[in-house]
Amino acid sequence: MRTIQFREAICEAMSEEMRRDESIYLMGEEVAEYNGAYKASKGMLAEFGEKRVIDTPIAELGFTGIAVGSAMNGCRPIVEYMTFNFCLVGIDQIINNAAKIRQMTGGQFNVPIVFRGPTASAGQLGATHSQALENWFANTPGLKVVVPSNVYDAKGLLKSAIRDNDPVIFMESEQMYGDKGEVPDGEYTIPIGVADVKREGTDVTIVSFGKIIKEAFIAADELAKEGISCEIIDLRTVRPMDNEAILTSVKKTNRLVILEEAWPFASVSSEITYMVQERAFDFLDAPIQRITTADTPAPYSPVLLKEWLPEAVDVVKAVKKVLYKK
Repeated sequence: MRTIQFREAICEAMSEEMRRDESIYLMGEEVAEYNGAYKASKGMLAEFGEKRVIDTPIAELGFTGIAVGSAMNGCRPIVEYMTFNFCLVGIDQIINNAAKIRQMTGGQFNVPIVFRGPTASAGQLGATHSQALENWFANTPGLKVVVPSNVYDAKGLLKSAIRDNDPVIFMESEQMYGDKGEVPDGEYTIPIGVADVKREGTDVTIVSFGKIIKEAFIAADELAKEGISCEIIDLRTVRPMDNEAILTSVKKTNRLVILEEAWPFASVSSEITYMVQERAFDFLDAPIQRITTADTPAPYSPVLLKEWLPEAVDVVKAVKKVLYKK
């Protein structure tokens, strides 16, 4: 095992797959000459050349459409958005073309694309640069949605996403690119659609994904001091969701808390809540609790932003609520 940064894991995954398959290319704003806005493509232009590592204009609708067309003609593009907030300019190409072409052509065309970049908040970036849109994409049949929370998972899942024959939304975080973690020296992949139990526990299940799961670990450490044992499940993939992993844990702990960095209405946590009450209602000893951002655009003020975001203290309160403890 060796220790690398999150940005290096992303770069390694892309580079290894591009060496393996010449039909793969990377395209996006500043991915080439600047080595990526977050240095996640450092050195790739020098290795693969300007035909496979392509700087684009600030025109998400245009280069997203180019990627869809090239995927229909045998290429396997990786599209980097500087942030998924900017992909909204090109979302028509993702929702109406990439996600639907296989079905609309009766399976004659696959669209093997990875759309990747940061999601959710990253400090004081304002309302239009702080949105978590996982549930938007997960609502769309034809798309797979991956949101890793650590270095090891990011590399293994990105390699699987690149090899997938369907469009994959791969969501990272500006605040995780400097995170460090261990990865194997050799080849490895992680299957899409498989959750991971990051921490075994017996009293309550906490389900989360992406960078906000760090707050769950902090809360679990605090709760352990009071003798409360938390089981933490990292979804890793929002769609397809590993429902069985969630149900297995809930049937053991009989209590569920869901932590998500997104607005509450029609959220991923809402979907999980419905699924669990439908399939494991009799196993629940308390109502399900979900923790999300406030139901407003993200504030710029650091004081308000702190209140807007979920924190470990919110997880502690929710866990104690399902355990009927004060």
